[in-house]
Amino acid sequence: MRKSLEEREEQKRKKDVGRYLNETKQPKSREGSAKHAGVSGQRKKSVQKLLKNVTKNDEQKQPDMVKNSVRNREFAVVTYLFLTIFLGMIAYFAYFQAKKSEAFINSSYNARQDAFADRVRRGDILSAQGDILATTQTAADGTETRSYPYGRMFAHVVGFSTNGKSGIEAADNFQLLRSHAFFLEKIWNDIQDKKNIGDTIITTLDMDVQKAAYDALGSQRGALIAMQPSTGKIIAMVSKPDFDPNTIAAEWDSITADNTNSVLLNRVTQGLYPPGSTFKIFTLLEYMKEHKNYKDYAYQCSGSMTEEGNVIHCFGNSVHGQEDLETSFAHSCNTSFSSIGLSLNLNKFRKTNESLLFNSELPCVFPYKQSSFVLQPGDSSWEIMQTAIGQGKTLVTPYHLALVMSAINNQGILMTPYIVEKITNYNDTEVTKQVPQEYGELLTKKKAATLRKYLKEVVTQGTGSALSGQSYQAAGKTGSAEYTSARDSHAWFVGYASKEGTQDLVVSVVLEGAGTGGAKAVPVAKAVFDAYF
Repeated sequence: MRKSLEEREEQKRKKDVGRYLNETKQPKSREGSAKHAGVSGQRKKSVQKLLKNVTKNDEQKQPDMVKNSVRNREFAVVTYLFLTIFLGMIAYFAYFQAKKSEAFINSSYNARQDAFADRVRRGDILSAQGDILATTQTAADGTETRSYPYGRMFAHVVGFSTNGKSGIEAADNFQLLRSHAFFLEKIWNDIQDKKNIGDTIITTLDMDVQKAAYDALGSQRGALIAMQPSTGKIIAMVSKPDFDPNTIAAEWDSITADNTNSVLLNRVTQGLYPPGSTFKIFTLLEYMKEHKNYKDYAYQCSGSMTEEGNVIHCFGNSVHGQEDLETSFAHSCNTSFSSIGLSLNLNKFRKTNESLLFNSELPCVFPYKQSSFVLQPGDSSWEIMQTAIGQGKTLVTPYHLALVMSAINNQGILMTPYIVEKITNYNDTEVTKQVPQEYGELLTKKKAATLRKYLKEVVTQGTGSALSGQSYQAAGKTGSAEYTSARDSHAWFVGYASKEGTQDLVVSVVLEGAGTGGAKAVPVAKAVFDAYF
């Protein structure tokens, strides 16, 4: 109200000024000119006084107007800021519900899962052929027991659900505790205070291939993974030493106290090993990228080489003689590849390895360790030579090598690995189904084709010759990774096999302290290929 009165008075003063100005401009008669002159002087003074007051008022009001303008602008900024935050929260909430909520619900730290278990009987886990790998048995008194009919054979990949969870039991815990039974059936069970039956997980695991892998590893410590490179399906996964998931609760204290064997460790995804000569795949790729004339490569192998007082030997001090790049790879010539390593640009070498998932996150549903490549400019020639042949500080998991080999087989494209084919309710009505998806391009189609040619030569004329002459065509790379000063070595093989009318299969296997890859790891891979094809 006060502001309104002030505005009215101001408007009145401005009108008076306008009226006085008009009157001073009006023409006057001669008779009234003298009189008018006196009045005019008085009016002039009044007008000047009014003008002065108006100007003063305007000058007083101007800062207030500026302040009000600034204040309004600040209010607008704050309003729009909070509106943006609000809209962002709504967008993230929608994203969380669609993409992230299930992962949070499935977390082993989420207490809500206990509530699910109170209302739902844990669902079954099946092989690709329908064999029951895990099921819940209910006693007459209502006590539930998780049963694993194949015991140790699927120990790490299927996992356990007592004393914590592991394997598929952990990765798909939420799905096993959900029920998509007919809704009227669920209502009736709720009325009767009966549990609903959880959904069934049908895996990609092949019973015959899994058994072949398990038997081939025998009592040897190590790990094996088999997967289809064109789809990403994991066909088999074995880690040893293992455990019996049926008795793990009773044996928990002794198992967890055994730091020597680490039986709970899934060596497929969590076992870090020096890659040995399997790493020559990466060294070969980098050399081809840096040297367009790589086909002209020539090297004279004398069985050893010396650089700055450090000596590198070929395995068993073998002398390979005159070699090109292809025969160096097929014979797994250490001196040739150490020489190649010294010629590489280490910054580019690092980038190539990181593009092939070293020091990187991996697409994996299970806990895993990142493979490490630490070579950098300024490192000694000894470290460079060692790294080039898969020794030194480089460490890999069998899972990582399987991913790289899958990309090489699949024209440079890595398909996202998966182990759950589909989820059904307990009456076999499909709930969800996994479809193959591309993870990304790890290397070009041309480079992948060249590497396939070199990998084939390892089998036809090199260290993987035990795989030649089969009903399928095999290719790959062996490795013997020394890990002690006594030259004890892990045995490696990573490769694939093809047969018309059947999906290709990649196998990555490591045997701890077993010796040479050609003598020990290749026969294990062959047993898996034989079972699959």
